Amino acid sequence: MAGKPKLHYTKGRGRMESIRWLLAAAGVEFEEEFIEKKEDLEKLWSDGSLLFQQVPMVEIDGMKMVQTRAILSYIAGKYNLYGKDLKERAWIDMYVEGTTDLMGMIMHLALHSGDTKEKHLALIIERATNRYFPVYEKALKDHGHDYLVGNKLSWADIHLLEAILMAEECKPGILSAFPLLQAFKGRISNVPTIKKFLQPGSQRKPPPDDKYIANVRKIFNF
Repeated sequence: MAGKPKLHYTKGRGRMESIRWLLAAAGVEFEEEFIEKKEDLEKLWSDGSLLFQQVPMVEIDGMKMVQTRAILSYIAGKYNLYGKDLKERAWIDMYVEGTTDLMGMIMHLALHSGDTKEKHLALIIERATNRYFPVYEKALKDHGHDYLVGNKLSWADIHLLEAILMAEECKPGILSAFPLLQAFKGRISNVPTIKKFLQPGSQRKPPPDDKYIANVRKIFNF
């Protein structure tokens, strides 16, 4: 029997958080080896574990996988969260790319300060409510099912819930104009594996604070 996947990243969200979400939603137990100082990262570089000298890196099925998108696609396919055919996979990819764009904006918020942080926050809220969430609201309305693609839980649903919760941390009530997304949030949050991941004490990481950001800057030299 293969061992548990092992995740190599800092002790925070970043690009690894969506991987944690997807594994947890699939009901897969995983281990984490945290990069807590620059020497930890240098060790991964020196032993050849990082194909492009970047993290996240996930040890799974005898591979040391890098590149967030590649890791997520592999997990989604392995655990039957990637649609039933190429057309469904294409829709899942499009929806995931949209939520990835929104979450990328939110991730960068912690790197801003003062007036630039306020401007970036305003941009996040504007894009979420005018560009991204209307697409998913319409998809649920047109589709008429509980899920975004087919009538089955997929990577697209898991990613969207993660994005919704991140956006709500930026602005509580951001879903007020999106009743179908509100219902979707409640539904997907109650999928047993996801509900477990949302409980205190899980491997889900909190929003980044100043101490975490300072340490990340030190590890990655930015």
